[in-house]
Amino acid sequence: MLSRGLGNAWFVLDRRHRKVALDNLTYVFGCEKSPTEIRQMARRIFANLVRVLFEVGWAYRSSPEEVARHVRIDGLIHLQQAYRKGRGVMVLTGHLGSWELLSDAAGVLGYPMNVIYRPLDFKPLDWFFANLRSRSGARLFPKASAMRKVLRSLQDNQLVGTLLDQNSVRRAGVFVDFFGKPACTNKGLALIVQKTRSPVIPIFLVREADKYRMVIGPEIPLSLTGDKNRDMEKNTRQFNRVIEAMIRRYPEQWFWVHRRWKTRPLNESAHAPPHKDQGNNQWN
Repeated sequence: MLSRGLGNAWFVLDRRHRKVALDNLTYVFGCEKSPTEIRQMARRIFANLVRVLFEVGWAYRSSPEEVARHVRIDGLIHLQQAYRKGRGVMVLTGHLGSWELLSDAAGVLGYPMNVIYRPLDFKPLDWFFANLRSRSGARLFPKASAMRKVLRSLQDNQLVGTLLDQNSVRRAGVFVDFFGKPACTNKGLALIVQKTRSPVIPIFLVREADKYRMVIGPEIPLSLTGDKNRDMEKNTRQFNRVIEAMIRRYPEQWFWVHRRWKTRPLNESAHAPPHKDQGNNQWN
């Protein structure tokens, strides 16, 4: 397979991202896999990322309807129930599976959709992905100025999607557990739902053989006690648990080349030994 060959070449040539992936995998799986197994897994992850790029090219040449025909949807009832509450829906997702095709796949569901995103520095590439993500009708909200638009969209009973699986700078995040290690996670989603009481529904688009499966999970229980800081931390931790559980189900389809634990709590080392007790939740 071409993606496997190109992925192997990328793995060999890109020392920086190879090290990031191996460090992350060793931290998470170091107690259950040998160094050889981890290295083999990393090669498959690089091949998967190449395949994601091929899928983007295929999607761009195809119509959203053609993309959607290759998608099987599981758990639609969860989204329907959340939407009927009339407070809009926050959609939680991450860089898992074929995440760039999620807008096309979700477009056929018929719900008004918006997406929070971080514009790319390279403008031609930013235009390319913005066009791909919005062609099914989704509106894109740049992260730096998204809050007012998000609140208005939820007030109008629309869906707003956000990716929450990447490292956050300290001022914008909160440190909560992710694979057994504190990870600085953007607190924006928790602050939004504390204000709006909007339900949070996890949606991921994963690859299975030659098809895709849109996995729509149950509404995530929220802590809304009125203690702002405590609720923010508890809810963000729960969001991380849902993402972690999906990564455990499809470990080779996550974006392991990202330095997820880059920002560290003050006075804490950036390195930690592999962690055995990762915990469980309803998505495991």
